[in-house]
Amino acid sequence: MAIELSKESRKELIASIERYFEQNMEERIGNIAAGALLGFFLEEVGPLVYNKAVADVQERLQARVAEVDIEVHEDEFQYWPKFERQKRGR
Repeated sequence: MAIELSKESRKELIASIERYFEQNMEERIGNIAAGALLGFFLEEVGPLVYNKAVADVQERLQARVAEVDIEVHEDEFQYWPKFERQKRGR
């Protein structure tokens, strides 16, 4: 699944890459090169991050589904035990 970005997000990311190079590298990077670098990372690293995020969400959802049984569980066949407790309490 290709990672699609809005035009606004892509523009901000390219500006961020340019700023990063300006402040942390010995040379500047142009707009076109920053866009190409962004494209590379989206294609090469993006799926790794995406798949990790999906796996994390699946794990959290499975934990929540496992908790549903605890949250909504009702003991079965409770009429007679309840009846006996009420009878003894009189």
